[in-house]
Amino acid sequence: MSSEKVKTMSDYVENEQPTEENETESTRDPLRAFLHHQKRAVEESLKAVDALLPEGFKEHSKEAGSEFFKSIQVLVDAAAEGLEKASSEFDKNFKRASSSTDSDDDRPSTTGPHKVKVQVD
Repeated sequence: MSSEKVKTMSDYVENEQPTEENETESTRDPLRAFLHHQKRAVEESLKAVDALLPEGFKEHSKEAGSEFFKSIQVLVDAAAEGLEKASSEFDKNFKRASSSTDSDDDRPSTTGPHKVKVQVD
């Protein structure tokens, strides 16, 4: 078995840009060079699309995105507030119910608050 280290995907992504120092390494490692060129292709494609769009479109798109996230934040905040209110109401009602059931001493001690006593004929 060879003592060569098995490369993982993170090994390729860490130093994906070939430099003059590791140019010979990148020619020996085609996957690293491929990933570098793919990354550059995506970057250049995004720049090309960006160049096609007018400044007004970019400005209004950015503002629309900002407003969208603000609207989601309003919903999340309202839901959290509603859950907090419901939780406090539940706690208050639970404490009230548990304090009122503690005073019922007419039940046998084996019958808990959630048990039902059944008489069989």
